[in-house]
Amino acid sequence: MCKLARFMQDMAVITTVHGMKSLKIICPNGHLGFAPLRPESFQAGVEAGPDYIAADSGSDDVGPVPLGSDTSTSPKAWQRQDLEHMLLAARRLGVPMIIGSSGDTGANSRVDMYVAMIRDIARQHGLAPFKLGYFYSEVSKERVRQAMRQGLTVAGLDGFADLTEEALDATDRIVAMAGVHPFIELLRQGVDVVIGGRSSDAAVFAAPALFHGYGADQAYYLGKVLECASFCAEPYGGKETVMGEITEQDVRVTAMHPQQRCTVASVSGHAMYERSNPYEEFFAGGKLDMTHCHYEQLDERTTRVTGSRFIPAEKVLVKLEGAGKVGERYVGFCGIRDPYTVAHVDQVIEWAREQVRARFGQTGYELHYNVYGRNGVMGDLEPLKDKPGHELCVMVQGVAPTAEMAEELTMIGLRQMFYARLPDVKGTAGSVAFPLDEVLHASPAYRWTLNHTLPVDDPMDLFETHVVHITAQEGSAA
Repeated sequence: MCKLARFMQDMAVITTVHGMKSLKIICPNGHLGFAPLRPESFQAGVEAGPDYIAADSGSDDVGPVPLGSDTSTSPKAWQRQDLEHMLLAARRLGVPMIIGSSGDTGANSRVDMYVAMIRDIARQHGLAPFKLGYFYSEVSKERVRQAMRQGLTVAGLDGFADLTEEALDATDRIVAMAGVHPFIELLRQGVDVVIGGRSSDAAVFAAPALFHGYGADQAYYLGKVLECASFCAEPYGGKETVMGEITEQDVRVTAMHPQQRCTVASVSGHAMYERSNPYEEFFAGGKLDMTHCHYEQLDERTTRVTGSRFIPAEKVLVKLEGAGKVGERYVGFCGIRDPYTVAHVDQVIEWAREQVRARFGQTGYELHYNVYGRNGVMGDLEPLKDKPGHELCVMVQGVAPTAEMAEELTMIGLRQMFYARLPDVKGTAGSVAFPLDEVLHASPAYRWTLNHTLPVDDPMDLFETHVVHITAQEGSAA
């Protein structure tokens, strides 16, 4: 029997052991720590008596810098605040708490940071002892290289070519995106808190439902609808708590904020959110098909969903995310109000580029211009780029191997816009304005190097689990 089939067989055993009429999970934040959760709706969710409190804490929406540099983009204080709210409520209710993709990226250091925060919160509040499980998601380059040299294709996603060793060598850090499997493995061991590495957003919520014996058809949809908290409700209001309830027949989702509603429109709209195919979402081990979902308004704040279907895969493919450093980075800004300069902004930028080339040559650095007020957000996809606003803001980014070089090339690329020579301009006063005289040292520039899938025989192959006992004094390895 293959390991995936054995896992599914184990799920059938769990059904008989842990089955219950319904399971309720509250999600207080669609990206824990990115902005603090809202206490009013969270408290309403806690008072509604959930069986689990869970939240995802990461996303590749924040770009490759946090993963590559092994940092968080969310302030540590905000992350701790959300963890504290959730942990205190979960321990008071005596229900498990689950976090996925710790610290924005799910890298090992972010998992360790969250485990340390949980320990500290337990000490601060004198919590009774509890059991904490955590798993790592980082994958070494050598693990991937070995798979490639054994003949496995590490297939690219979303326009990425299949992985080459050259692209692998340009990578600083890799995380694998876990499915439900490490969460379920830790729940099997009776933990009270799960701190996860990089993982599918939906897996955070689907895992406890599967653990308690609910069908994959409903469990994975429960995960999909809860992943972004109140993004599935209207009117829009970020970071508000929602509750999902799963039964053997359906999934129900309810807004906890008194001014929000989970409606047929808001819930079905969220199901289509952030995907090229609005009816499918892929996981390690299969895909959720939402083509035949039926949405029904049960009451003013609750929508009922039926008809979702989970289709198991013949082979487990685990998504890999990797980031590699491009160079050090500086950023500068200028404003343009003069109508003639606005109309000729491309010539102004080209003049500045030419001065950079005269100093540094054609290669060995990057120089980027974003023109806000024309096409700064959408770039070449902007349909109205030939109709700029009456004033523009130009952001200049310089990337180079050293900070000194990045600062100088950014300064040239910015200040030379002031000196640009345009036809028909007779005056000597520059036609751009600088809100700051200096350029600003930004985070290093990174790029995505891996957006690929790696075939594995066992869905747990890339994920290392650990269990510790937490007391108000100290934690010890189990």
